[in-house]
Amino acid sequence: MKTFSATTPKLPAGGTASSQDQPFQSFQWGDYSAKPAHKYTYTLIAMYGKPGALEKGVSVDISIDTEVEDGDSHSVYFNRGAIASQEYARRFQDKAPDVVGQAAYDWLSRGLLEAITRFIGKATDHTFALRVAIYEFQWPAVLDALKAASTRGVDVKVIFDAIENAKEDPVAKNEEAIAHAGIENICHGFTNGKIMHNKFIVLMKDDIAIEVLTGSTNYTENGIFGHLNCAHVVSDKAVAGTYLQYWSELSKNPTLAEIRSWDDETTPAPNVPPVEGTGQVFSPQKGTATLTTYANIAALAKRALFMTFAFGMNADFVPVYKEGGDVLRFALMDKEGTGKGIAAAKEQIAEIRKVNGAVVAIGQNIATNEFDHWLRERDGLAPGEYVRWVHTKFMLVDPLSDDPIVITGSANFSNASVETNHENMLVIRGDKRVADIYLGEFMRQFSSYAFRDAVAASNADDPENFERQSLTADNTWINRYGKPGSAGALRRSYFAGE
Repeated sequence: MKTFSATTPKLPAGGTASSQDQPFQSFQWGDYSAKPAHKYTYTLIAMYGKPGALEKGVSVDISIDTEVEDGDSHSVYFNRGAIASQEYARRFQDKAPDVVGQAAYDWLSRGLLEAITRFIGKATDHTFALRVAIYEFQWPAVLDALKAASTRGVDVKVIFDAIENAKEDPVAKNEEAIAHAGIENICHGFTNGKIMHNKFIVLMKDDIAIEVLTGSTNYTENGIFGHLNCAHVVSDKAVAGTYLQYWSELSKNPTLAEIRSWDDETTPAPNVPPVEGTGQVFSPQKGTATLTTYANIAALAKRALFMTFAFGMNADFVPVYKEGGDVLRFALMDKEGTGKGIAAAKEQIAEIRKVNGAVVAIGQNIATNEFDHWLRERDGLAPGEYVRWVHTKFMLVDPLSDDPIVITGSANFSNASVETNHENMLVIRGDKRVADIYLGEFMRQFSSYAFRDAVAASNADDPENFERQSLTADNTWINRYGKPGSAGALRRSYFAGE
């Protein structure tokens, strides 16, 4: 979508050009139409000469086998998180999914909803059981799948957030959806504490936990089809068994004091570095020591750190991102901060952006104006949604190394997520396949928002009058990748495997 100004007329809204005539001026490029479990060969060709008279130079073929979503131990599914994108606007004329119909929902889900209902469908008869703990429990397809499981004899029990608050959110919507689905007999409201923020399902066979599905996805329209989310299945009896113990404790509707003691004893803060394999951490806990531990794990990064933040960057992680040096540190954020601390949060992120090797992208719509060729995008899935772009909660430490660390689950990296909310996190060390999947999805979303955020950051007073930049007519675009210690140089080196 970026062209030489001297050779190409203005593209129409949403228009694209061939990279043979308008080449990529970047050392990093992603094919976000690639599918899981496919073989691809990409031919990269260096183009020389002047705009309008380019000549092909050296080339190289790169063969790639994309990861499968389903694995023996870990299966990971991401939605598109692309409701507010140029591609959605192009495909569906920027109409709401409920106006477009099933095609829009299928495209946005990208297999996430199907993975959840397929997991429920594994419970085929009375020898199976399902134990669910969920914060927002409203999307009919999920509730209907659980109802169908119960009808075929599966022992289904659901704990949902019913904690009273001023806005009755999500309590009223949960209860309304449960009544509409006619599954009151298998659902029980959790009423103690601040937020019962879990999103997990334990699958049991003959009274033994065999698998658990967890992740960041609430069972709502926005959770499944709107902002970025994932579901993560662990096929490990030990891990599933620990989740079943946690569910059993939640089923007693414990007070904060009671569950904190149990969580602290059962799943204390992970080691630094974590032990190899898959562990778990449950909240709430006494104090925020686990959050400090997560920051210490983030600080272990030797080459690169990637984190998502839905509601701003917690103070424990700020020193890590300000450290500088020769470590790449990416932060993908839904927003810079919330509430009364928003001004300080914006100042903090502005300081981090100045650090060599620190790269930040914050969810935005593309600024459109009469001089540009971008399509107008949806502002999230529905007006008033609290999270519009990025809802995932994960950390990747040196994901391209032989010893990667992945921390993922329901808990925002915040004080509340450790001390007051009911949450769960997986801590996975040494699984290169899992790290590959999460890194690919991180960069897919990061690339989408980095440009938008740069426009907003550089034209804060009037982003709608941003003038689109053209390709450079010479090789000076390379310069930003050459300065030692710069984010460009570190990115080129890291992703090239140097």
